[in-house]
Amino acid sequence: MTAEEFLSEMAETANTYNLEAHMNLISKDVKVTGFPEFDLITYDDWFNQCKQEFENRLLVRVSYKDLHTLSETTDEIGFVAVETVYARDGQTNINCIKFTIRKENDGQWRVVLEHIISGADLDDDNSITLQ
Repeated sequence: MTAEEFLSEMAETANTYNLEAHMNLISKDVKVTGFPEFDLITYDDWFNQCKQEFENRLLVRVSYKDLHTLSETTDEIGFVAVETVYARDGQTNINCIKFTIRKENDGQWRVVLEHIISGADLDDDNSITLQ
């Protein structure tokens, strides 16, 4: 599995509203940080949000670009990418996200950590701090 392949699956499952396949890409132990107004987003939070968005067809399209690999082992990959979400109401949300995906015991690669990169995470020259 490569980070590119993983993000392709993430986008495909969201774009086809395939909740079961999408959630199979998310670890039960996932932690999402950096999202405005939320300290921590868990698997259950992610599931409930996707269920509502998918059932009501609130998303038009999800895409990823500008992937930069930070670290890679045989069972874990850390990377940064830009996620763009086009919503049915006309809004477009663009976020730079730091991902960690891991090959879990069943052999499936899943997101275990996501951090939404904010302005506070940027260096003085507006480049991303990649630690």
